[in-house]
Amino acid sequence: MFTAYKKLPQNSRVWVYQSDRQFTQEDLEFISAKALLFIDNWTRHGDDLKGSFTIKYNQFLVLAVDENFNNVSGCSIDASVRFVQELEKELDLDLMNKMNISFKDGNNINIVKLSDFQHFAKKQKITAETVVFNNMVNTKEDFETKWEVPANQSWHARFLV
Repeated sequence: MFTAYKKLPQNSRVWVYQSDRQFTQEDLEFISAKALLFIDNWTRHGDDLKGSFTIKYNQFLVLAVDENFNNVSGCSIDASVRFVQELEKELDLDLMNKMNISFKDGNNINIVKLSDFQHFAKKQKITAETVVFNNMVNTKEDFETKWEVPANQSWHARFLV
């Protein structure tokens, strides 16, 4: 059951998927249509889930579920992963690679391999103040307050000099 993202409670569960490239306008329209359809039919053992999605910076897809309405299950999480994998195939995207790290350089968003991120940190091209995207956040509240943060306020801090 689809609901507007802004209407979901702050404790809603989220999953952040970063793309290896920016979405085109056609990608955005396709993803939005597919996500609406998927979420409208997303269930847990036959019970509706109250969910939503948002897209940030034309590069991050965020799925969300209001677990006050119904909790997600392993099967419903698996269904969402299959949905994202289908998007990857249909749009030739990489949304599931957890070894890609994203950070801001001014207004630009860079996505690099973890080894490159570590190298940049060692060379101090990435510093404590570099804005990174913590895709490990679990709730809507954390997504809105702890997703886009300076590197020293995220798990990325372990790589800083």
